[in-house]
Amino acid sequence: MINYFFKKELRLLTSSNFQYVFSKPSKKNTGEIIILGRLNLLGYPRLGLSVSRKNIKYAHDRNLIKRLIRETFRLLQHQLTSMDFIVLIKKNILYLRNKKIIDTLKLLWSYYFQ
Repeated sequence: MINYFFKKELRLLTSSNFQYVFSKPSKKNTGEIIILGRLNLLGYPRLGLSVSRKNIKYAHDRNLIKRLIRETFRLLQHQLTSMDFIVLIKKNILYLRNKKIIDTLKLLWSYYFQ
């Protein structure tokens, strides 16, 4: 049975983890979302989020976007390659509906399927 939990081990938590990805990333993007990825040796993917207050003014909007990102990652984690991912968000994501954000994320994640 496949486990769909989003445990702490699946998150990028320290600045050194983020710096590792930022140093030599592979980049996939649309106008609203950028996914940076770098291979790891752990055998499973990990996720880091960067949703700045400068780009998204209100906390409830930032939290909604982060929930959507985490949910798409959680559902697709078993199909992804063993990489560390950082998702960056641009300002114009606020003009998209939730369904469009989810579809865009699924498209971007599909570039990293095994």
